[in-house]
Amino acid sequence: MKKATEANLVRQNFRLVKKLYPGMAQGDLRRLRELTQTHLLSISQGELSCIDGKWYVTHAGLLRIALRARCFGIRSTLQEGQSDPIASRWVFRATVFKSRRSKGFVGYGDADPSNTSPLVRGAEMRVAETRAVNRALRKAYGIGLCSVEELGIHPFPVDPSINKANKNVVSPNDNGSSDRQRSLRDSLCLLIRNYELDPALVKRYAADFCGTETLREASRDLVEAFVSTISEEAANNRAALVCKLNSYNQPEEVRP
Repeated sequence: MKKATEANLVRQNFRLVKKLYPGMAQGDLRRLRELTQTHLLSISQGELSCIDGKWYVTHAGLLRIALRARCFGIRSTLQEGQSDPIASRWVFRATVFKSRRSKGFVGYGDADPSNTSPLVRGAEMRVAETRAVNRALRKAYGIGLCSVEELGIHPFPVDPSINKANKNVVSPNDNGSSDRQRSLRDSLCLLIRNYELDPALVKRYAADFCGTETLREASRDLVEAFVSTISEEAANNRAALVCKLNSYNQPEEVRP
């Protein structure tokens, strides 16, 4: 049964990876096969992610491994002495108990505005706790892969030309708040860059989300809601978001 599950999951992961990362090197594909067979992780479920040609496990993947191994429990505690709420700096200690008699595997996680993405600004406490839990889980179950949530800001360099290249991605109607408009546009452009999304498909998704023919016609509040939604979708499950975006990749109907 396990062999059949492995084989099915390998096929599923390979099928999806060819769509998400066309032209992937054979060495990376072999690594994917090894990871799939060893840990039974699924790309479509957001448990594995490939960033800049390297494979990373996600928080969801680590929890799946722990559940499969019948993890007894996880305890996380805020390290108040090392945290600074005013500076939005948080430090957590997490302990994973593999069994009732386990002494526990400890991991620490920290987060502040200097080592987190602007897309999660204001959520540094949750990021710190997730990082601590991830490190403890990786220790407990011998996972050599780094987790996505531990990466810091993001491995992709932020190109100053991104705003120029994508300056028309967001153009909400806002006659009196150009600064906020630029902030929305910059946030969306950064998200597109960091998660390697197709700007044209993002624009179509945005227009559909806002219920307007073009994004220009959407109100600022609707655009703000869209940016928040797509940020969460990208962070939680990039593969699922890409599949959703691909559904907008349909040729426009040719009218006589």
